[in-house]
Amino acid sequence: MRPILLSGHERALTQVKYNSDGDIIFSVSKDHVICAWFSANGERLGTYHGHQGALWTVDVDSRTTLLASGGADNTLRLWEVKSGKLLKTWDFPTAIKRVEFSPDGTQLLAVMEKRSGHLGAIHVFDVNPDPEGEQTNEQSLRIVCDESKATVAGFSYLAKYIIAGHEDGSVTKYDAKSGEILHNIQVHEDDMQITDLQWAPDRTYFITSSKDKTAKLVSTNELEVLKSYTTDTPLNSAAITPVKDYVILGGGQAAMDVTTTSARQGKFEARFYHKIFMEEIGRVRGHFGPLNYVAVHPKGTGYCSGGEDGYVRVHHFDKPYFDFMYEVEREQAQASL
Repeated sequence: MRPILLSGHERALTQVKYNSDGDIIFSVSKDHVICAWFSANGERLGTYHGHQGALWTVDVDSRTTLLASGGADNTLRLWEVKSGKLLKTWDFPTAIKRVEFSPDGTQLLAVMEKRSGHLGAIHVFDVNPDPEGEQTNEQSLRIVCDESKATVAGFSYLAKYIIAGHEDGSVTKYDAKSGEILHNIQVHEDDMQITDLQWAPDRTYFITSSKDKTAKLVSTNELEVLKSYTTDTPLNSAAITPVKDYVILGGGQAAMDVTTTSARQGKFEARFYHKIFMEEIGRVRGHFGPLNYVAVHPKGTGYCSGGEDGYVRVHHFDKPYFDFMYEVEREQAQASL
């Protein structure tokens, strides 16, 4: 697998996202700029300028019409993908750490940082899918996280629930209409921050990554931990691959702890685990700093990672990746022929 290196950012990457077709990758970093790239060859499609601070998060709706971004300038912004036009800016008292569109693209969620006397909260806005249309100023829902601040959140299937991961390692399920807490469960070790939450394609389960060096597969309805993947490094991101039963984990020692260590000791690798058997099956090296985010192509043909080193690395999977099978899987495949 020869990676394509995308070097359009001047500072550490914070998030990378494929659109629903998988032909475009959007990336954000601490350098105020959103970049769009063609995933096939890594050519830069364009940039979106307007933010005044480090960017933490980006998402694109299911039709690749609207783009949302949030950052340290305390704004949530909505853009038209095609023209790069800024459609709407919502101002907040603190930074926006995570944004996500609902599956149908009619709602947008933003996780607000807890800081300087402001409680962390999850805000939901109704979005007009027409870029020419008027966007509302008013939020349709505000969930205050007074127990432990939310670090990541997203919409479940049909936007029925909002699932949030917290700083204390717990996961909460909220009713997406009323904001009522339906369920809260300690998924990771106490006070070990959940750093990422990514959905399975049908959103009936999701994967979380944490500073406790584990990733967990959790069911949406019961918040039951289905599988657990243990590594030897704090994790920043975890993704589920379609087509093959794998998960990809990314992380590494924080930059300040690695001043004197080499990339090898920092463990800056994308780790592949078998989703069912929970065994590590491979690693991909390349980054010179921790992997801050890992995203998988929606059709399962590749993945990309954004690193502390300022690079996005795009990988297209080779044939051996798809051919690899455990004996059990081979037997099942033959039995079904």
